[in-house]
Parts: sequence; C-alpha cells; structure tokens
Amino acid sequence: MKKLRIEFEETVVLVNNFNEPIPADILLKLYAYYKIANSNFDNPGSKTPLINAFKANALFQAKNMSKKKAMQAYIDLATKELK
Repeated sequence: MKKLRIEFEETVVLVNNFNEPIPADILLKLYAYYKIANSNFDNPGSKTPLINAFKANALFQAKNMSKKKAMQAYIDLATKELK
C-alpha cells in the first residue's frame, strides 16, 4: 500500500499543478476519490449550495469504495484524462 500511497500523492500534485481546465465531471470524481482515499468525510465546504450538492452526490456515488480502490481510481482517472 505504501507504493500506492506514493503514486497517489504524486498524482495529486500533478492534478493540482495542471494548467488547463478540467471538466467538472472529472473534477467531481477526483474530489470523491481523494476524500475517500484520505478518509475525509466532512461536508463539502463551498459557499455555493449547488456546488456542495454536486460534491455530496459525487461522494455518495463512490461511498462503497475502499481507500485503496479510491487511490487507484484517482490515479487511473487522472492519468487517463490529464496526461
């Protein structure tokens, strides 16, 4: 799992430094995978209720994933969409 965690963290840096617009549906999936991978189930913190609703929905759709699967899904999606 240590190797997966390192690859996940490197991919998070890649996403955070990505300069082109990322489609909203991809961002929402990445958001959900990231939150699950880090066991962070706090309520979304946007000041915009609609954004919070979309984030909560993304989390709900991915709620049954394990941390390990969420990390791998984040890596796979980011690699597919951003490289």
